[in-house]
Order: sequence, then structure tokens, then C-alpha cells
Amino acid sequence: MLVFKALSALLSYPTAELRDALPEIAAVIAASPLIAPSERSELLSLVDEIGEGNLLAAEERYVDLFDRGRALSLHLFEHLHGDGRDRGEAMVELKQLYAAGGFDLAARELPDYLPVVLEYLSHRDIAEARDMLADCAHILTAIGRSLVARRSRYAAVMQALLVLAGNEPIDATKIPPVHERIEKLDEDWAEKPAFADAEPRQAG
Repeated sequence: MLVFKALSALLSYPTAELRDALPEIAAVIAASPLIAPSERSELLSLVDEIGEGNLLAAEERYVDLFDRGRALSLHLFEHLHGDGRDRGEAMVELKQLYAAGGFDLAARELPDYLPVVLEYLSHRDIAEARDMLADCAHILTAIGRSLVARRSRYAAVMQALLVLAGNEPIDATKIPPVHERIEKLDEDWAEKPAFADAEPRQAG
């Protein structure tokens, strides 16, 4: 399950510490039997991209993608609830799920932030991980489509998560490229609660 920690790191803000850890992250991805060969190649290309050039360039690429609008937000409940009261209630439920699994959030972490979700899954068994990913697959697909449209290598993480959830990967050939900020590629999302059926389970 260490691969979920590696995927979490790849979606996190690219600090100097993260770049120092990229060889270890690449080794985990290369060795994991949970990652299919096609997704493995794309993930390793993302590792290379995060590590290339100076740190400021990597930071700017990240901010330009994930901090400019809702379509690429890594806060999953924002896609479902915006900033409304329902999001707060969903946050409480997800915190309770984490607590039941013995997973503690850092003080400033929001429970619906995808890297945090993946960090939690790295401590669970594969069946529970796949169930939770399947519950939010429609959100992962929408984010993935937006990343594919931007021709971003970060799409590799969403593709890998969709395959782990038992879904087909996104067909990039059917998504035309865009070269400006994407605001609304989510019109066909199913409006259902993420993690609705998830129950905490201990590994056997």
C-alpha cells in the first residue's frame, strides 16, 4: 500500500523535500504490482517533470494547475458541495471515518484534500482503498479529463487511481486540448456523495 503514499506525494505541492524524495517515489511506483505498465510509464514521466528545472518552475506549474479554479481542485467535496454547509457536514463525516481507522490529520489539513485521502488509504487494505476510490471515481474522472485537456502529466495519477478503482482509464484521444484555464468540464458529473458507502475496515 506504499504506492498510495507515493501517489499522494506526487499530487502534493512540489517542495524541495519532495524533489529530494523523487528517486524513492519512482522506485516505489516502478516496483508496485498495483500499477499497470501503461500507467507506470506515465507516472515516471511525471516524476521526471517534477524534478526537472528549478524548484520555482515546478511550483508555478503546480499552482497554475491546481490553484486557479474549481475544475482542477484537489479538494474533492468542493466539486460536490462548493463552499456550502453540506461540505462542512461531509468533512465531519470523513474526519470520523479517519478517526475510526486510527488516522490523525495534521492541524491544517482538510480531510477531503486528495493527497490526504491517499495518505489515509496507504494505511488501509486494498479492498477498502478500491471501494473508496470507486465511490469518488466520477470526481477523479472529471479532474483527470481536465488534466488531459491541459496535456498535463499530472493526469497520470488520476489514470492510475481510476484503474485501481476498477474503472477504465480516460481515453485521451477523445479529449481535445485546451490552452487556457478550464472552469467547467464537470457538467456531466453525477451529483452523488463521495465516499457514501465507505465503512472503516481493518486489514485482515
